[in-house]
Amino acid sequence: MEEKKKNNAATLEQVKKEYQKPCMTQEQVEQMKQRIEEAKAEKQKKAANSYMGRKIAAAAAVVVAAFIVLPNTSENVAHAMNQIPVLGGLVEAVTFRDYKYDNGKHTADIETPKLSVKKSKTDQEDSKTQQNLKETTKEVNAEIQKLTDQIVTEFESGLKDQEGYQEMQVKHEVLSTTKDYFTLKLICYQAAGSGAETDYYYTIDLKTGKRLALADLFVEGADYITPISENIKQQMREQMKKDENVIYWLDDPEVSEWNFEKITDQTSFYLNQDGKLVICFNEGDVGPMSMGCVQFVISNKVIADIRK
Repeated sequence: MEEKKKNNAATLEQVKKEYQKPCMTQEQVEQMKQRIEEAKAEKQKKAANSYMGRKIAAAAAVVVAAFIVLPNTSENVAHAMNQIPVLGGLVEAVTFRDYKYDNGKHTADIETPKLSVKKSKTDQEDSKTQQNLKETTKEVNAEIQKLTDQIVTEFESGLKDQEGYQEMQVKHEVLSTTKDYFTLKLICYQAAGSGAETDYYYTIDLKTGKRLALADLFVEGADYITPISENIKQQMREQMKKDENVIYWLDDPEVSEWNFEKITDQTSFYLNQDGKLVICFNEGDVGPMSMGCVQFVISNKVIADIRK
């Protein structure tokens, strides 16, 4: 056990040094690009396993073809894009803008998704919910627009560095769309020196039309932080026990300031297609950057007594 702690500490120290390096060599950049392409291929392979996956992939191919020579979306093209839904339900996501750039050293593929609310098909549908949905999607769209605009600005600023390399990607994925909830995931990858992925989650309660906060899932006043956090720690220990290559910052006195203690009200989450709570962490949040973005599915038994 003592030897494992020393090895973990050495690994963490090495990760810190790698992360703090000011720049990447061209060979490292090429390796990074290769890993990104492999990840894309794997994702496409999984999508092809279902009819819906094939349908989404086909729509995405049309989108890419439409923007292959257009770094910014025109008003007419944007209107046409709104006719290509990603998934059904009360809320749908479309690619509003696809910014592309590649000169061999600087590469960008930045999608800006936009949420829209489908028109009510019945008079019985709650008009208040519809109004809330419109306001919520408008708020989410504004946040996403601001974020992607900032990334594009940072990328274009980096073009001034003739010797540097940078890779920026923004993609989106509809994680779940049920009769109760809709979740959009925004995947942002930025590499300029060292690289990192940051994910953003936007979950809408379709019963109220409002954006869902973690606390909204539980009985008012209930302590959900403790049981969820303890379950995550248990899953971390089990994963590390099964695989020595899995490393989380947990129970290690040598890096006590990094050790995971508990989630917060602001911790990212979503509800999967089975209605289970999934807690999400970005790279470097609870383990070395090499662990990537990690997720923990919380068993219904853990929160059954306090879940609404």
